[in-house]
Amino acid sequence: MGNKFFTFFSIFLVVYGGANYYIGLRFFQTLNSIISISPILYWIIYGLFAVTPAISRWTSSYLKGRVSVTLNVISGYWLGITYYGFFIWLLADVIRLAGYGLGIFPAGISSNPQFWGATVSCLLVTLMVWGSYNARRPVVKHYKICISKPACSLSGLKAVLVADIHLGPIVGRRRLEKMVAMINNINPDIIFFAGDTIDENVAFFAEREMPGILRKLKPKFGAYAVLGNHEYLGGHANLVVNSLEQSGLTVLRDKMVKINNCFYIAGRDDPTVKEMTGRPRQQLGAVIKDADYLLPIILLDHQPYDLNIAETLGIDLLLAGHTHRGQFFPNSLITSRVFEVDWGYLKKGDMQIIVSCGFGTWGPPIRIGNSPELVEIDISFSSK
Repeated sequence: MGNKFFTFFSIFLVVYGGANYYIGLRFFQTLNSIISISPILYWIIYGLFAVTPAISRWTSSYLKGRVSVTLNVISGYWLGITYYGFFIWLLADVIRLAGYGLGIFPAGISSNPQFWGATVSCLLVTLMVWGSYNARRPVVKHYKICISKPACSLSGLKAVLVADIHLGPIVGRRRLEKMVAMINNINPDIIFFAGDTIDENVAFFAEREMPGILRKLKPKFGAYAVLGNHEYLGGHANLVVNSLEQSGLTVLRDKMVKINNCFYIAGRDDPTVKEMTGRPRQQLGAVIKDADYLLPIILLDHQPYDLNIAETLGIDLLLAGHTHRGQFFPNSLITSRVFEVDWGYLKKGDMQIIVSCGFGTWGPPIRIGNSPELVEIDISFSSK
């Protein structure tokens, strides 16, 4: 893990630092054209904002309450501003220079930092406001599917899939209470949590008494969860498992359970377990080796990889999350190429796959180009 992490961190530092310098320089030129400001003071203040993501991460184990929340909010929005600010400023510079070269803009516009700074600022504020508003408007996505196997006495099953809540300083009690109310309104028979339920700061989950909120869920056949990559990256996977179990969830780590002698639920450990502990997750075949293939098998796997393996091994329904569908445009153009299915429904042979774009956010607390969601799945069982 050490070499991979160092390489990734080095690349990120160069890209993040370069983008921040470019954005900072453009805004300095804008401000300096309005009022004379000290370059040293400006860059000190700007630099403090730029390093808040690192500060909030390094101090997450020590700072509590409002201080922790404030730091996380600032760092989250700063990441969003950096992401969109770089591309918007780059586009503005291209338009400005092309417009001047082609004679579309008069020289007074092309060389006016106040005009371009105001334009970029308005676009950035609009994106951050809309993205924040949209990230807090969860919808219910509904699927009706049929698994061509009998499930004993069950003719059907109403399930809820929820992924990537990232409970912590950003997605807190209020949004969790809203989520629980939405799920209880659906009144599902069973609930599936497809990983990254808790963000990397697991202490915040307990500090804000979130387990008590999750215990208000009362599905007939229980609630089942797998761990996601962020729950390992926080370095406290066992504590996460304990917290989820205290919340009334059954955590499946390369484990399979039989429900009411009618169907199976298998849950896979996240591949990140190998990077963090050196222990690889079990092969899927080993996890489901004791299954009766005459009964439906539902697989929970945080990351929607290795779909061919799951199909070959006879999985009937695979439920996943992780992708966030990019969380904000144009990242969805990347996730749609990285994953065979980055959101929605896919039928692959006899196996059906549903991937949720998630309920919460990670990093920038915004969603642009998609909506946070709960997934309601009406499953019917029948003989072929």
